[in-house]
Amino acid sequence: MQVITKGESGGAQTHLLALCLALAPRVRFVAAIGGASPRSMLGDELQTLGIPVCAVPQLGNSLSPLRTLAAVRALLCLVREHRPDTLHAHSSVAGVVARIAGRIAGIPVIYTVHGFGFKPEIPRLQRWAAWMAEWTLARLTAHMVCVSSHEMQLARRLPIARGRLSVIPNGVADTPERAQPDHAPARIVMVARLARPKRPDLLLHALALLRARLGHEVPASLIGSGPDMAAHRALARQLKLQAVDFTGDADDVPKRLAQHGVFVLMSDHEGLPISVIEAMRAGLAIVASDLPGMRELIDDGTHGLLVANEAGALAEALLALTAAPALRARLGHAARQRYEARFTPAPMARAVETLYGQIARHEPASDPAR
Repeated sequence: MQVITKGESGGAQTHLLALCLALAPRVRFVAAIGGASPRSMLGDELQTLGIPVCAVPQLGNSLSPLRTLAAVRALLCLVREHRPDTLHAHSSVAGVVARIAGRIAGIPVIYTVHGFGFKPEIPRLQRWAAWMAEWTLARLTAHMVCVSSHEMQLARRLPIARGRLSVIPNGVADTPERAQPDHAPARIVMVARLARPKRPDLLLHALALLRARLGHEVPASLIGSGPDMAAHRALARQLKLQAVDFTGDADDVPKRLAQHGVFVLMSDHEGLPISVIEAMRAGLAIVASDLPGMRELIDDGTHGLLVANEAGALAEALLALTAAPALRARLGHAARQRYEARFTPAPMARAVETLYGQIARHEPASDPAR
């Protein structure tokens, strides 16, 4: 049983869908998704694969004790109905609920960490709460999957045996859409949930700086929605940016990416961001925040540009790219090659399938990916 906090568009949801697409012919899945209805971006896609989808209204972003208890009870009802061999949780809140329910039901729980909540960049109170939750629940985890080596380093601070930790990088399915990054004008795109830790505000400020340097605006698209969308629209108006398109969520992201030349992801912290892998797949020139997870995707200057998390540094990188079509083409080609070599779904799916077998047979789990 796959358990995830919500079904809206996002990195964890894209990861889960890619995993189910690859393994559905050989593994029988059922999905428990937070929300009042089984209808969602993820839920609809899973149902087209023939995977039963169960809504868990009590499962949401809140970790209040009463809500957590209600979500555990609801998940236990689904466990009794579907009798899964294993629970596989994605995202921090689902990880809490699934591990408690798994211990009560006597079912092993695999927890995929898409990004720990106790990184130094996270506000202190939130970081402390995340640390206490992960420390307490580590003992209830049959196996913890980290999407990057940096997340693995953080996991090793927890009371969990190294034999129950693995690094399995994200993989996304290939699509036929390809960008032409050397075409003019060099349109810029960012795909992200419009909420922290993502920083679309840095892109907006960088676009204003870029306009001051060039004397004209560079067109840009912000694909995604979230609680900060209204604030970002207001910032764009304040900066008098007229060539920024806020598209909201989109179900044709590969097609939209291919219509641009430069991809940007600015963020306060990351695990191994799916949106950057999708940009690599499209062959876009990439500019991203210089963070540990980003460095596992991109070698600075080879597969993209990594910059300090501030608008001036981003503006300088964008200025260099808008002036150099050949540089955009070189970075985009190298990014596409790295995607093909490392971040397709097949290695991820093989590693997870191996892990499922080891857990089902109660074997000590060797690292199935490395």
